[in-house]
Amino acid sequence: MANAEAAPLQATGAKTRKGTRKRTLTYLIRNYWMFYLMLLPGVLLLIFNNYIPMLGIVIAFKSVRFDIGILNSPWAGLTNFKFLFQSSDSYIIIRNTLLYNSAFIVLNLIFPLAFALMLNEMKNRFLSKLHQTIMFLPYFLSMTVIAYLVYGFMSDEHGYLNGTLLPALGLDSVRWYFTKEVWPFVLPLINTWKSMGYYTVVYMAAIIGIDDEYYEAATIDGASKWQQMTSITIPLIMPVITIMTLLQIGRIFNADFGLFFQVPRESGTLFPVTNVIDTYVYRTFLTVGDIGLSSAAGLFQSVVGFTLVFLSNWVVRRINSDNALF
Repeated sequence: MANAEAAPLQATGAKTRKGTRKRTLTYLIRNYWMFYLMLLPGVLLLIFNNYIPMLGIVIAFKSVRFDIGILNSPWAGLTNFKFLFQSSDSYIIIRNTLLYNSAFIVLNLIFPLAFALMLNEMKNRFLSKLHQTIMFLPYFLSMTVIAYLVYGFMSDEHGYLNGTLLPALGLDSVRWYFTKEVWPFVLPLINTWKSMGYYTVVYMAAIIGIDDEYYEAATIDGASKWQQMTSITIPLIMPVITIMTLLQIGRIFNADFGLFFQVPRESGTLFPVTNVIDTYVYRTFLTVGDIGLSSAAGLFQSVVGFTLVFLSNWVVRRINSDNALF
C-alpha cells in the first residue's frame, strides 16, 4: 500500500525535476544568449577541425583506391595494422619510440622544475625574466633551423666540434652522423634544450601562484630553503606537474617527426637508433604509397595514448584524487 502511494509522488517528483531542468535551460539561454553566441565560433571550429575529421578513421580499415574513392574502396580489416608488428623493424621502431619518449618525460620534468625553483629564488626580477626569455627562445625555433644548428656543431669537416674543440683538446675528429652510439644522448639533449623553456614557464607560473604566507610561516618556524621547497613548493604545484606528465604520457607513442627525421639528416647508419614509428610510417608511405598504412599507424598511436592517459590518471587518482587530471 505504501509503495502504491509512493509511486504517484515519485512520478510527480520526476516530472517536477524535468520541468525544472527545462526552465533552467530556457532561463540560461534567454538570459545568457550573448555568451553562448560568443562561444559558438569556438564550438564550430572544434567540431569542424577536431571531430568531423575523425570520420577519416575509416581509412585505416580500407585498402584505399583513389580511382573509386575512399568510401567505395574495399575493406581491409586489420591488415593495415599488421605492417607495424610483422615488419622486421617493428621491434626497433617501437623500442626507440617508447625509450626516447620515456627519457623525454623524465628530463622534461627534472630540469624545467629545477630551473623554475632556482629562478623563483632570484631576487632580481629583471634577471629572472631575462633568463626565462633566453630559455624560452629555442621553443619557437623550427626543427629545420635546429637541424642546421646541430649540423653546424657536428659536421664531419667544418663543424665546431671537429674543426675547433676536438683538435684543441688533442682528440681525433669523429664522424658524428655515422656514429650511432652518441645519438641516444644527442637527441634527448636537443629535445630538452628546445622544450625546457616552455615547461619552466609553466612551472614558474604555478609557483608564483603560491601564497607568500606559507613561506613566511615556514621562515618563522625556522625552515630552510630546501625544506620550504620540498614541503611547500613541490607539494602545492604537484597537480600541475601531474597534468604536464599525463599529457606527455598520452603522446608516448608519438615521436617528434622533425627531431628524428631532420636532425639526423636521413643517415641510414643511424636508423637503428633514430628510426621511430613516425619516421618509419613516412618512409613506408613514400615507398608503398598506401595511405591506409599511415592512417592505421596514426590510429594505433592515438588509441594507445588515450588508453595510457586514462590508466595513468586512474593510478594518480588512487594515490591522491586531488592531483588527478579528471
